[in-house]
Amino acid sequence: MNTLNLQQIQKTERLTDAFRIFNELSENLAHSYQGLEEQIARLNQELAAARSERLTTLLEKEKLASRLQQILAALPAAVIVLNAQGLIVDCNNHAIDFLGEPLIGQFWANLVACSLQPVFESPRERQLRDGRKVNITHSSLGNDAEQIILLSDVSELRALQETLVQQKQLSAMGEMVAGLAHQVRTPLATAILYASQMSKPALADEKRQQFSEKILERLHYLERQVNDMLIFAKQGRMAMQSFSLKQLLVHLVEAMEGYAGEFSIDNRVVADQLLGNEDALRGAILNLINNAAEAGAGRIGLQVQAGESGSIEFAVADDGPGIGQDQQDKLFEPFYTTKSNGTGLGLAVVDSVARAHGGHVVCRSTPGNGACFTLSLAGLCEYALGLSAGMPSNGASL
Repeated sequence: MNTLNLQQIQKTERLTDAFRIFNELSENLAHSYQGLEEQIARLNQELAAARSERLTTLLEKEKLASRLQQILAALPAAVIVLNAQGLIVDCNNHAIDFLGEPLIGQFWANLVACSLQPVFESPRERQLRDGRKVNITHSSLGNDAEQIILLSDVSELRALQETLVQQKQLSAMGEMVAGLAHQVRTPLATAILYASQMSKPALADEKRQQFSEKILERLHYLERQVNDMLIFAKQGRMAMQSFSLKQLLVHLVEAMEGYAGEFSIDNRVVADQLLGNEDALRGAILNLINNAAEAGAGRIGLQVQAGESGSIEFAVADDGPGIGQDQQDKLFEPFYTTKSNGTGLGLAVVDSVARAHGGHVVCRSTPGNGACFTLSLAGLCEYALGLSAGMPSNGASL
């Protein structure tokens, strides 16, 4: 009996321990569940906050995208986006208006070839098929793979610039005519005076010959003045055609036959056929030569040689008194002259002729050491550098 009671007591204790452990586990489970519920509630709150923030960000981005689209559509220029392969992936309405066709998916290079014609005087501008001129700028995006191309309509600006140039030209023409009036009137009156004397029967042959030469000299002077005026008025618009370089140099030698000093030509260009305006070039070079002679030079030399980038250089050097730096800064300004009877058009015409042939003119001089004017003309021909067969000369080369 005692043994049975002992066993029952042990079972009761084990059951009591089991219930106690079960209760402890239940309490732990209840605490864990409560903690899990709190964590889930906190995560739900964080998720809701993140979702709300994301929705706010998306709304802001949508507003920003909408505003950017409005700005892109309102821009007075064409905007084109290219991918890394050069395909158009986006554009605004102005781009379609400029190029006149659907653009998405097309190669930009093909559109440039068929719809954008080069503008000679401005390498960054193109002309549309309807005649409008646009300026092209390129920008790379942050990843350096895509590009943005901006086409800006500059037609109105160019028209205003041309109008301004025309107005300045008309103003300069008026000033030129006023300045040339007495320059033309004096030699014309002299020629008329000599011509009236030649009609007298008693005039000696020697005097008649002298008067004839004086009349011819005055008429040549008038011709040079008129030619300078016409070239200056053209402002670089000259007809270009093929001409002989050697023949041009022969004409210069003939024009200097009456020069009391030494005049020589050193031609180092092999090619003979050039493309340009022969009359304008001859007049410009003669202006440089005559200026040297009028300045009192005893020797004048003309050297023709190859320049940089396929250009041809005509360099007129003399041993005259030279030109000060303060005068060199103004030499090519229209109507600037240091001569009492000058018009100030000679060197302005030389500069105009150089620019019409895609080149420029520079002066290098030191007072007391003569002067050298170099007329550099681009794109006249393709040629090889070398010595020519020789040109006629009435003096030694400088």
